[in-house]
Amino acid sequence: MSKPKTKRALPANEAKATTRSIRINTRKLNDVAAEIRGMKVQRALAHLQFSPRRIAKDVKKTLESAIANAENNHDLDINNLIVAETWTGKNLVMKRWFPDARGRVGHIHKFFSELTIVVREVSPEAKEAA
Repeated sequence: MSKPKTKRALPANEAKATTRSIRINTRKLNDVAAEIRGMKVQRALAHLQFSPRRIAKDVKKTLESAIANAENNHDLDINNLIVAETWTGKNLVMKRWFPDARGRVGHIHKFFSELTIVVREVSPEAKEAA
């Protein structure tokens, strides 16, 4: 006997994708994620394609995954999608050290982050008004 199906956390016109353990500081990742918030997905993909930031490639992969989830799992029209929400969170921290002067230790913290992108289907009428 399987466990009962859980209710969907998002509304019917939304889909999301999450990427965990991205090797970058959360603040730097949030800069790129904030740039695409509220954009149409085609424009956001183009923006990320030509962004000089190293992390833009990983953000683009996550956005493409959210678009694929919307199309294949929730039957949403990809031409009417916008990036509704993006948020970042902290993940693990690798702690390293290096020998310093006078027998001391220099600390190195290598931060990991996670990224969540929610795309929403808007009606064509609302899209024209915006």
